[in-house]
Amino acid sequence: MARRNKILVPEAREGLDRLKAKVTNAETPEAAKFEAAKEHGIPLNNGYNGQIQAKDAGKIGGRIGGSMVKEMVKMAQRELNKKQ
Repeated sequence: MARRNKILVPEAREGLDRLKAKVTNAETPEAAKFEAAKEHGIPLNNGYNGQIQAKDAGKIGGRIGGSMVKEMVKMAQRELNKKQ
């Protein structure tokens, strides 16, 4: 699947992929979307998934992205607490 989201710092891709796998408790970043889909009961297949509704796709991506942002905020708070 082609990636449409362009990250600002391309070197950060590997770290973002690791974070994605971590927050979804998946073994690989590619498995993260399947874990999120499974949690919501959305049937997701390898390859083309044109049959799923946009709101279901948003549930999958939103779950992953929201969890990543929450984890990044926690990490930043820990770093700030260390410096104080």
